[in-house]
Amino acid sequence: MAKTSSNKTKEKKIDLNDYKHYNNRELSWLDFNFRVLEEAYDTTNPLLERVKFLSITSSNLEEFFMIRVAGLEEQLQAGFSGTDFSGLTPRDQLTKISQKTHEMVEKQYNCLENELLPSLEKENIKVLKVNEVDEEKKEFLDNYFQTTVFPVVTPMAVDQSRPFPILPGSGINLGVELEDDKGERLFAFIPLPTIFPRFIKIPCKDGTCLFLTEDLLKMHSDLFFSGYKVIEISEFRITRDGDLSIDEDDARDLLIEIESSLKERKTGFPVKLEISKNMGQNLRNFLVNSLILRSDNIYEISNLLDLSSLMEIANLEGYEHLKFEYYSPQPSPSFYGKEDIFKVIREKDVLLHRPYESFEHVLDFLRQAAEDPQVLAIKQTLYRVGKKSPIIDYLIKAAENGKQVTVVVEVKARFDEENNIQWAKELEKAGCHVVYGLVGLKVHAKLLLIVRREESGIRRYVHMSTGNYNYITAKLYEDIDFFTCKESYAQDVSALFNILTGYSKPPTWKKLGVAPTSLRETFLRWIENEIDAVKKGGKGKIIIKVNSLLDVSIIKALYKASMAGVKIDLIVRGICALKVGIKGVSEGITVRSIVGRYLEHSRIYYFENNGLPKLFISSADLMPRNLDRRVETLIPVEQEDLKQRLIDVLNLYLKDNFKARELQPNGEYRKPIGKKSSLFIVQEELMKEAKKKFRKFIKKQEVDKFNFPKLK
Repeated sequence: MAKTSSNKTKEKKIDLNDYKHYNNRELSWLDFNFRVLEEAYDTTNPLLERVKFLSITSSNLEEFFMIRVAGLEEQLQAGFSGTDFSGLTPRDQLTKISQKTHEMVEKQYNCLENELLPSLEKENIKVLKVNEVDEEKKEFLDNYFQTTVFPVVTPMAVDQSRPFPILPGSGINLGVELEDDKGERLFAFIPLPTIFPRFIKIPCKDGTCLFLTEDLLKMHSDLFFSGYKVIEISEFRITRDGDLSIDEDDARDLLIEIESSLKERKTGFPVKLEISKNMGQNLRNFLVNSLILRSDNIYEISNLLDLSSLMEIANLEGYEHLKFEYYSPQPSPSFYGKEDIFKVIREKDVLLHRPYESFEHVLDFLRQAAEDPQVLAIKQTLYRVGKKSPIIDYLIKAAENGKQVTVVVEVKARFDEENNIQWAKELEKAGCHVVYGLVGLKVHAKLLLIVRREESGIRRYVHMSTGNYNYITAKLYEDIDFFTCKESYAQDVSALFNILTGYSKPPTWKKLGVAPTSLRETFLRWIENEIDAVKKGGKGKIIIKVNSLLDVSIIKALYKASMAGVKIDLIVRGICALKVGIKGVSEGITVRSIVGRYLEHSRIYYFENNGLPKLFISSADLMPRNLDRRVETLIPVEQEDLKQRLIDVLNLYLKDNFKARELQPNGEYRKPIGKKSSLFIVQEELMKEAKKKFRKFIKKQEVDKFNFPKLK
């Protein structure tokens, strides 16, 4: 008894509300982007993949400033001086963000100038400067400018009758200082046209020669300002607030409200200004004074602005030897060669791990439902589906075939609003019943419900996933898909669709955990269950794989579990507000992040449960927005072979000793320390396993081998 009392006293002394126990969200995200940048430096990655990683760091950073930094700037302007859970005010955060971002930008351009561009040149991929263009190439560029570019470009003067224009965010602009015949200095701008590639391909004898569009405009700048002398011309780039301000309560039509707000994204207040390092003082002062930016948000760039455009180089054709070896997602042995997908699911639940296994099975499931005369209804949620989508085609086909088709399209999915609005209109035209999400909530759950008439009566088939129904990203993002027709799951999914489309109160869920009603409580209950097991003399163990860990109530519960003796392994790709190695608090917790060829996107939750493990997959990360402001699902996987498969997957992630980075008590991420008898890269291992598994299956089965493309 005395020992228990002592432990309670000790627990009381530890204040889990203390700021020092938490990492700041924004700084943790920047640490994640540094890990992406490491991949651009990693010479074990093929050259064009390194270029791609550098491009991704730039587009990541742009979105971060458009949303997160813009929000902090608004708080600062409003005079808000409160602190976040890490003890930082908005001003503190902006100062630290600026310091880290300036360091990141320096490393980005060091990578570009000292590693990637010289390596590209060795492979005969050259980005030519103006002084490197010979007469033949100049003739080509002159012709391209006159016939293609010049008619499109619109210079913008700034004077008393034409005030400083609202230049769109994220694009490249040329600032021009001019002198008239009276010696008076004037300013103008030339926005780069976005309808053309940034890098112009010039015919050359060997390899690939590229030339920047902005350099082409500089070469011909006098043609835009006849009668004026061009004193200086220099590029700059503005990043603007990109978060939509939508008053959902007052909006009579959510679609109209969002379409209107999308226009504001291009003209939001500036949060970052990138300028060429060589820009003259007159032009610089004019820009800074006109845009009213804090000096912290001005970045001097030594080379080409907007590194995200390097994706054009990364995607060059004819250089497959400089890219990752092609990998074809493998067919699932559960589905391959089976004409009746419904029969397969009736026999057992099925799990897919993409992109190691093919997303085509999900498409086939929906296609078969659209064509099957026994299918009565299809209900689906869509969050991000991309610009071209066979999913949409099959839903339209189903409606045309007389099925009752209901689609919940989340038109508030950030940066996919335009795509989703377009798809919603197309679906409505085809006769689908379309619901545009819910007021105050984003529908982030990935659900597909098919209602089918069978001899035994009506049966419902369900597909649930950690990833979006996006045909393109399904080959790039790592996710888990789950198929079942068990009535307990189907009842929950049907009830959830009734909530999304009509007036229905949440039921007592039979299988699913659902946000925002019960998901946090479900997680807390399972964490507490592990604590109870340890207190009763058993072993407690938790393994969680997520994109982000930010929710303070969950972090506190994990701290308490660690303090009780529960072993906790966390695989967190991005933001992690939890700290490891805090004496008496988190010494039993490890955190690792893996950045690789595929974007780690699945969420998997493991609880030891006294030797009877509980396994879940989910659409939700452990963030307040997922648990409080989104419709999310937590899906239990109960079939023993599928549970073991998820356990094996988690153990492989914990085994990675090359791509993994482990969080240290000082907040840094480092490669795992210890003996490395052999290199182990989890994504490569999963590709090998998927190939091996399917080939082993093929040897044992007589199936139609023409259903899928030839395997590589």
